[in-house]
Amino acid sequence: MTSIDNDAILDELTTINSIYEEGTLTPISTNNEPSLLFSLRLPSLPSVTLRLEFPPDYPDAPPSILGTQSVGDDLPKGVGKQVVDVVRDVLAATYRPGEACIFDLLEEVREAIEKAEEQGTLHLHDEPAAAQHGADDTSNISTSTPFQSEDLGPEPPWTIALPITEKKSIFLARVAPVSSPAQAKSYVHHLLSTDKKAARATHNMTAWRIRGPNDTSYQDCDDDGETAAGGRMLHLMQLMDVWDVMVVVTRWYGGVQLGPDRF
Repeated sequence: MTSIDNDAILDELTTINSIYEEGTLTPISTNNEPSLLFSLRLPSLPSVTLRLEFPPDYPDAPPSILGTQSVGDDLPKGVGKQVVDVVRDVLAATYRPGEACIFDLLEEVREAIEKAEEQGTLHLHDEPAAAQHGADDTSNISTSTPFQSEDLGPEPPWTIALPITEKKSIFLARVAPVSSPAQAKSYVHHLLSTDKKAARATHNMTAWRIRGPNDTSYQDCDDDGETAAGGRMLHLMQLMDVWDVMVVVTRWYGGVQLGPDRF
């Protein structure tokens, strides 16, 4: 059985596999010695699994991306090396000494891959195969895509806090200005429809306070299964006299109950 001596690496293993799918970060057996080698499957590109090595003093020193562990047959030749280069660049930009970095790495890699695709520096699909269809061959072209089936509107203007880890659960708070309960509800719907990570979270607790016309006001909250959490968030907003704003706190359960530390 593979052993891991570094508590920070153990926390990374538990946290990443709680936020994403089980097996996203997996130790690679090293003959019963404390494992520093891991496979890291990219949630934004599951066909690519990287080979990663933590230093013994992580997070005081950064991990290293050694290369690819596996690349799916659905990707063109050479994509694995391109992705490794992207991930290495992102790691160099996001790592901070003394801070766990895998969560930030995976999130920044998702954006970097999307940007590289848009700029044409990363090709995840074989262009020639698509080009074989003539311009007049419209028999298999759909007039709509799943992404066009619902107009979610523009991205809400979220301000996102740094994630907090408590007893292996990860909490991420975001706030946005709102002017009506309908807008607040649409922002939550947009978040859960476009952010797979948030949609898979254990809880998405919400609260908002809004001043309406003619001295009306609206206040509401939702625990999303985390008993009394939304009410506590709303109470804190009342104490701070915050108006025309909504708060969403996302929790990914890490396997340890918070107990009396909840509030």
